Amino acid sequence: MSVITCIEDLRRLHRKRAPRAFYDYVDAGSYSEITYRANSADLAALQLKQRVAIDVDLRSTESTMLGEKVTMPVALAPVGITGLQWANGEILAARAAEKFGVPFTLSTMSICSIEDVAEETTKPFWFQLYVMRDRDFVRRLIGRAKAAKCSALVLTLDLPLLGQRHKDLKNGLTVPPQIRLSNVFDLLTKPGWSFRMLGAKRKVFGNLAGHVRGVKGLVALSGWTALQFDPTLNWKDVEWVRNEWGGRLILKGIQDVEDAKTAVSVGADAIVVSNHGGRQLDGALSSIRALSPIVDAVGDRIEVWMDGGIRSGQDLFKALALGAKGTLIGRAFQFGLGAMGEAGVTTALEIIRKELDVTMALTGVRSVGEMRRSLVLNPY
Repeated sequence: MSVITCIEDLRRLHRKRAPRAFYDYVDAGSYSEITYRANSADLAALQLKQRVAIDVDLRSTESTMLGEKVTMPVALAPVGITGLQWANGEILAARAAEKFGVPFTLSTMSICSIEDVAEETTKPFWFQLYVMRDRDFVRRLIGRAKAAKCSALVLTLDLPLLGQRHKDLKNGLTVPPQIRLSNVFDLLTKPGWSFRMLGAKRKVFGNLAGHVRGVKGLVALSGWTALQFDPTLNWKDVEWVRNEWGGRLILKGIQDVEDAKTAVSVGADAIVVSNHGGRQLDGALSSIRALSPIVDAVGDRIEVWMDGGIRSGQDLFKALALGAKGTLIGRAFQFGLGAMGEAGVTTALEIIRKELDVTMALTGVRSVGEMRRSLVLNPY
């Protein structure tokens, strides 16, 4: 294997080692993928101000997110079917995050369940929630997150229905994976993945299977899941979730200043400026473009975080300098996981932290708190 120097190296390795349908699930957006591409392109367009002759010998990338000390202001974002990129992927990613010193967020649509991850980790993790039509199921899901001692709930707001992802349809993506004529050759060329999956704890949605009342069998569960995303989702539901949860609440999917103000008014502890990685509303503003107006509007009243397009420490620096108090990374750690399992997630985090540290030194910054907008030359 060649030397891994950047997230792009991990992406290429992930593409070689995972079945096409699961790799494409990660590295794709909705419809024409305009927003998916813009998330990275708009970050790349920002230039940094180089500073010299400043004492930057003693630097630290450490910060806090919701009062918790973090090695760098990054959390692993919730990503569905992580356990199909690498066997037991959610557990491995959670372990890597715990050892590195950043939060891990488990998706509702994970393969390993809340209980699986809790059993295999020693520190609390975050849980991401979708508000589904079956509110009784949602209530019980929140209860399970409480029982697992999850330290924060991440409520995703930008998926009242599913944006069409062309690659998933063309690949015939299913959970669990089905062997058919169209994908058999692809699976045969991924023997390592197939061998590991034989020993996986689960191959279906662990938070759903066996927990939906009156639904038995994979076919029935698939049908139930397809109908559960709820287009009636509104701010009253957010207040209901807040009351049911009773702990730290993070609202993900905010792109509009008025929505950010409402998030503050309903008692959220943090918001994530996000367009779901370009997987929902195609043509939406990139996350980095949406960030600063929201920081200006509510940044003194709530922690404003960002996700979307972060593939390097330079990208992370730009988001922090433009006002984000924290960030979430999804594809970057998924590429690491799909390439090398737990070691790959650790490698992805180490790459980003090292790049952030070097960028800080070359811009004359010694701490996250010293980052400021004047260090980013903004062409927008």
